[in-house]
Amino acid sequence: MNALHPTPAPTQIRLPTLPAAFPTTRDTIHRVAAHILGRRRYALSGKFGLRATPGGIGTPAFGPDHEVVRITATMLVCERTGATARTTSLDLRTATLLHAATLVGVDLSQGFEVGQDTPSSGDPNTPLEIDAAAALALAEWFRYGWAVLDAVLAAASPHTQPTVIQLWPEHFDAAFDLAVTGGRRTNLGASPGDSYCPQPYLYVGPWDGKRPSGSNYWNAPFGAVLSYDELRASEHAVAAGVAFLQRGIDLLTS
Repeated sequence: MNALHPTPAPTQIRLPTLPAAFPTTRDTIHRVAAHILGRRRYALSGKFGLRATPGGIGTPAFGPDHEVVRITATMLVCERTGATARTTSLDLRTATLLHAATLVGVDLSQGFEVGQDTPSSGDPNTPLEIDAAAALALAEWFRYGWAVLDAVLAAASPHTQPTVIQLWPEHFDAAFDLAVTGGRRTNLGASPGDSYCPQPYLYVGPWDGKRPSGSNYWNAPFGAVLSYDELRASEHAVAAGVAFLQRGIDLLTS
């Protein structure tokens, strides 16, 4: 760690118990993130990366109207601050994907893919399955993950050439990468759960798959993970997450 970049004091965030509807709501919001938020940003800017936003996830401002499309709790919100400032919104609990697409100006009949794991748009006329408590738990996970990643990024030496933290619509995780040794790079991220692990987790994933031997830190096929249950058990979850990611960086650079 560069002495010029001391690790900032970690934010205190208490992770909630995950509601039973969390997996279903997570997967539905993943669809909306890819086919509404990501697709709309891509149509106007050629980019599709997202961000954690208050109460949920959203795009950075883009396009000639400085448009922001975001989900806050169960609401889809489209804000435009160009020549005329205006906001439109939709409650996703009583909407379909087609309703959401109409609100922001997305054509779902056109193909859209951001990688091989892009979720299917599904039937655009089927009501979305979003539970309010689960949506808030998902938002809290991304707020937590962003705080952890931000602290690690702030402590990284400029020589590691860290990238920008983004929430990727394909895997639906918040992540960035940096250089370790010999030109090698590693991903550092926060996933809300997937086919590998059903609960949210932090991860370290070296690009080349090579991991130093002699440590039980490496507990996943692609690197190392720290699960939601383990993080919730910590009195200081953000500090525990930062320490976990920093440990991976230290092992890869030693």
